[in-house]
Amino acid sequence: MAAPRAAPAMASRLLRAPVTALRFVGGARLVAGEGPNVVVYSLDADGGEAGSHWQSVLRNHRIHGIKERRSPAPEAEQRTLAVFGGKGLIVLELCVRGEEVSLTELCQLCELHDWIWDLQWLAGSTGILTYVGLALGHNSVALYDYASHRTLREVHCEEKCILYSAYLVGDSWDELVVVAGTVFNQLVVWRVADGSDEEARIKPQRRVSGHDGVIFSICYLRSKGILASASDDRSIRVWDVGDLQAPRDPVLCLLVCYGHQSRVWSVRLLSDYLISIGEDSACIVWNYNGEVVQSFRGHKGRSVRAVAVHEARGWVATAGADTGVRLWHIRGPEPNGNGLVQLNFSPPHRNGSPKAVKLVDASRLLVMTDAGAIYSYDLASKRWALVMEDANYQSYSLLEVVQLAKGIVLCAMGNLTGHVKVFPLCCPTESEEKRLYGGKVHSLSWAACPGGDPSRRVLFASGPGGVLLWLEVSCCSSGRVASVVEKCCYLLPVCRHRWHTSIAFLPQEGLLVCGDRRGSLLLFPCSTALGSGTEQMLKAGQGDAADDPVSHGLVCKDSGDKPGLISSQGEGNRPVQGPISLLFGLHGKLGVTSVTCHDGFVYSTGRDGCYRQLRVQDQQLQVLRKQKPCKGLEWIEQLHFTPDGNLLVLGFHASHFVLWSTRAHEKLHCVPCGGGHRSWSYGRWLASEVFAYIKSGDVLVYQSRCGPSRQHVLREPLHGRELTCVRHVGTIRTRGCQLVDILVTSSEDMTANVIAVSESSHSLAPLAAIGDHISSVRALAVASGSWQEETADWSAVLFSAGGRAEIECYRLLLSCDHHARSGMACQVIHVASHQLDEHWDRMRNKHRVIKMDPETRYMSIAVVAGTDAPCLFLAAACSDGSVRIFLMLEPAQKLLLVADSFHHQRCVLKVETFTHRVAGDRSSGGPVPDCPGSQLWCEQPPRSADSGRTVPGGQWQ
Repeated sequence: MAAPRAAPAMASRLLRAPVTALRFVGGARLVAGEGPNVVVYSLDADGGEAGSHWQSVLRNHRIHGIKERRSPAPEAEQRTLAVFGGKGLIVLELCVRGEEVSLTELCQLCELHDWIWDLQWLAGSTGILTYVGLALGHNSVALYDYASHRTLREVHCEEKCILYSAYLVGDSWDELVVVAGTVFNQLVVWRVADGSDEEARIKPQRRVSGHDGVIFSICYLRSKGILASASDDRSIRVWDVGDLQAPRDPVLCLLVCYGHQSRVWSVRLLSDYLISIGEDSACIVWNYNGEVVQSFRGHKGRSVRAVAVHEARGWVATAGADTGVRLWHIRGPEPNGNGLVQLNFSPPHRNGSPKAVKLVDASRLLVMTDAGAIYSYDLASKRWALVMEDANYQSYSLLEVVQLAKGIVLCAMGNLTGHVKVFPLCCPTESEEKRLYGGKVHSLSWAACPGGDPSRRVLFASGPGGVLLWLEVSCCSSGRVASVVEKCCYLLPVCRHRWHTSIAFLPQEGLLVCGDRRGSLLLFPCSTALGSGTEQMLKAGQGDAADDPVSHGLVCKDSGDKPGLISSQGEGNRPVQGPISLLFGLHGKLGVTSVTCHDGFVYSTGRDGCYRQLRVQDQQLQVLRKQKPCKGLEWIEQLHFTPDGNLLVLGFHASHFVLWSTRAHEKLHCVPCGGGHRSWSYGRWLASEVFAYIKSGDVLVYQSRCGPSRQHVLREPLHGRELTCVRHVGTIRTRGCQLVDILVTSSEDMTANVIAVSESSHSLAPLAAIGDHISSVRALAVASGSWQEETADWSAVLFSAGGRAEIECYRLLLSCDHHARSGMACQVIHVASHQLDEHWDRMRNKHRVIKMDPETRYMSIAVVAGTDAPCLFLAAACSDGSVRIFLMLEPAQKLLLVADSFHHQRCVLKVETFTHRVAGDRSSGGPVPDCPGSQLWCEQPPRSADSGRTVPGGQWQ
């Protein structure tokens, strides 16, 4: 009888796992251990990635260590690496020829009887170079020949315990010294040559105590005779041990460093610094005085698992549980002149107290006082100078500055009587002044001229009654203001604080976007022609803005004017243009802080801690996404798009000014300024960054000339915590005829990622990150995608659900982009959301029914209908024992709860749907064709014998 055919083996095509080992090899190579795989990154002179190569080497073991055998030639093409983890060990030869990298196994995988903590290359008595010393998990050391897979000798320490870390020092077996971190929170130092025979256990030379927790990492620096240990007690300790062959007695603790907020995983000693990584996702650089020199917190999640240092080039590579790999540059101590500087704006020498501050350039700022005086300060020469003084502008300080081509600087001032003065900084006496209102000028904003004329700028002014004026300012070549012409007049919706806070022109659209103090976004036409803008706005308005146009000042009562007009007999007899699109209160009652146009999209920020991405479609503002940059940054002021594609977020966290990098996921600057309720100004230039603000009647400046640390993302991170769900969206063929699989992953870190997986290169690239959830994202569901011929995009509907009874719905638009690394681009559009507590608040007669638990968790979701239907149904398995059905109405952007079932008595774990054919009604006797339908199946955990009766899973047809 023929032997049964073996089942085909499953091979991993792509693995993304926490990176647990890092090692610099040969100066320009970084070797990483990711699960059982070895990844070799080739680096350029600045540390950027020039290529990568991966190979699976350790089967079912996770790599925890990589050790290189010393090479006689520093730039040799071939390097020998020992890779170990768990109980597995393998030796590889790394060969580099030009840009080609290859890994060759010099031996088969060796599996030992105990966990390997550390490895040291040893030379045998006969010069054989296949010997290694292995520190094992039960405080023993083995002399191992990897070529023959033999343990030649194994010695044990007298301290019988489990180790949490170990470090080997010595080039031969007779010189080998072990520093072991035991389960008893001690460091035990012993020499393998002290054993008298094979059976005797070796007595330790020294026991070092001081830590209050187990020791996770040990590092020794021979040149200084010091030993460092990282512990579960959140500390790093530096010990004076001298030569480990004869350690000092007693061993003194030289330094204790506390700075991590959780357990410290590893420590590295350098000539001038020591570097530690921890469970708090931080990598901290310390000096030997115990001071923090630099702190990197760019990794997601709860751990940085591996660190490698190239001291000659100042490189630090870190990798963590988020599967990302980053390369940092050690900045070292900042030069003198950086940090906070108090300018000593003393009243005896200056007229009035400072009320407004504006940066002109990297070395000059302007300060306006409550006496109507404007002073300039040169940061280089540290000198004050009076620019101008006008008593008509005292007690109310409104100052805006803009820089034109050829270094011309224009200043605008506003006062309580409705006057606006515009003057060049080079000749303040050559000014133009206009009275625009009968009352106070609430706000001023400069904007670039829509036509792109460098000699012109647009000044927007807000006055009483929500009147917004467009003033066009033109200058002569000498810098003198030639004219200030009123071009257009707009009207803001009625609210308590009725003035604009920011304005931006939409390129090639003939429109401008305005953000006001109420938190609304408004869209105005650039032309002076008056149309039915208010009528369109009322259709798209939100909240109270769409309810009563008279009460909001959009249409005058009994005036007979057409929509979009306020009575032409108003102040100054100006015809007023209303908005053609309005998103009322989008950023809350604290207001919109900035509006920016970038790559065809509109970005707005506010004091609600979020920034939004919008687009203009059919002359209507449409919100695409709401994003929160980081936890605690509740006051966002501006967005800066850098030329390299990074997005910088400016805001305030409590009493600190924060500059946040969305690419690095860390704070680049954090200045203790006292908060945002004061005048401040920030400027970013090639050579420096300057932040100036007013506090306690003085002007303070934070100046950073070295700029933020350079860093490179060698591998993009995925999630910082455990994955909960993966869904396949579709397979798309790019313009290069490559197949790309689109996946969506969710995690306990409250995010969902859209990723592209290339079948040809076996690479993974994140396309978009979704972070709208307020709790863990436990379940995903994707409606089958469709190809849109008019836009050449692949479109799919994504549902995400999780804790706090929250469901979010998005539309994914995928398109080919040859500039992107993956060849794909993804646009995420938020469609609708649903929460049970909000649904409860809107219910009628809710006192008659049992209140829904707002802490309900959605365990599983499934789409019942396809995308060809005008609406989608979503089934959700809930932790409160119910199965809920939702109706998705995408045109109305609503997700409605239409039915629920409580057949189950406990948490429902799973819900699945499948299509079938349902026979039509044959009661009439005539032939009725079958019609499509669907069934829903639910699953709950089994009950114990004494827990009551078992309720079968519900089945709906």
